Amino acid sequence: MESGRLRPFVYVAVSAALFGISAPVSKLLVSDISPVALAGLLYAGAFLGLALLRLVSRKRAEEAPLRKRDLPYLFGSILSGGVIAPILLMTGIASVTGVASSLLLNLEGVATALIAWLAFGEVVGRRTWAALVMMTAAGVLLTFEVGGGASAEGAGLIVLAMVFWGLDNNLARKIAGTGAQRIAMIKGLIAGSTSLSLAFLLGILPPLGADVLAALVLGALSYGVSLVLFIMALGSLGSARTGAFFALGPFIGAAISIPLLGEAPGLSMVPAGALMALGTYLLLSERHSHVHWHPPETHEHVHEHDPHHRHDHLPGTPERHSHTHGHEGVSHEHEHWPDEEHRHRH
Repeated sequence: MESGRLRPFVYVAVSAALFGISAPVSKLLVSDISPVALAGLLYAGAFLGLALLRLVSRKRAEEAPLRKRDLPYLFGSILSGGVIAPILLMTGIASVTGVASSLLLNLEGVATALIAWLAFGEVVGRRTWAALVMMTAAGVLLTFEVGGGASAEGAGLIVLAMVFWGLDNNLARKIAGTGAQRIAMIKGLIAGSTSLSLAFLLGILPPLGADVLAALVLGALSYGVSLVLFIMALGSLGSARTGAFFALGPFIGAAISIPLLGEAPGLSMVPAGALMALGTYLLLSERHSHVHWHPPETHEHVHEHDPHHRHDHLPGTPERHSHTHGHEGVSHEHEHWPDEEHRHRH
């Protein structure tokens, strides 16, 4: 596989791994920090971590300007994925085992794909659907095995959180080309401030201590760096494929829960792992090609010089950059995903 084609899969794999550790670690933290406050600390940590990275980084991320038409998608993403979903998740985790809560996160990929297909008209191929089924089946296998480890109410809250994160992923995809790091920082700042303010008004804001610092560090990694990489993958792979591949994260979280929380693994780990591996293979090997038409267009987004961006620059221009550029109308055929340049119906 070419390095350019492989790169977005690397982004989403690392993003999934970082997010996967959040469920078992949050399970430990939520025993001492209220769900609302913990959700706020995680996103506050995301903002602080990315702000520090931006401050010390010599190489600034290239970003396209956010325009007025982008704001509904941005604030919808913040409300659904930055405020509502994490509060629901932290509340549900309190009454669900680490393995079960980790694996229920698989449903985020299913929700993302369904919303992408039903509400945003994204094309979802047979291999992607098959991968979603396999990864969800793996999660169901492992969740059933832990038996009484999940209350119906807790599991229901986690499932509802996945629906809101699925909506968040599709809204974020609409503005993915404007700069992943800035989007993640804005989301972290507003979502963290909102949840922490709510915790303060409810009188459940925890005092500064080791647990709070641990939550901030976890947020910087699992909600900050992870979110930046996820948004970068969204711009290249589309919502359905990114969400499906993100299902690796829950499997990693379940594996970490075993030694961290002392939860015993079961026999279903073997078939579940095989289903995850096969689903991953289907996503990586998916091919989509047909004759398609690009109408003339002038727009701005973060891009590299791929076959759709052949134009000259001054020496020293970074590989990923943003500027207003035009495309001539062209009809051609090549392998593609539903990225910024290929959002068409079939």
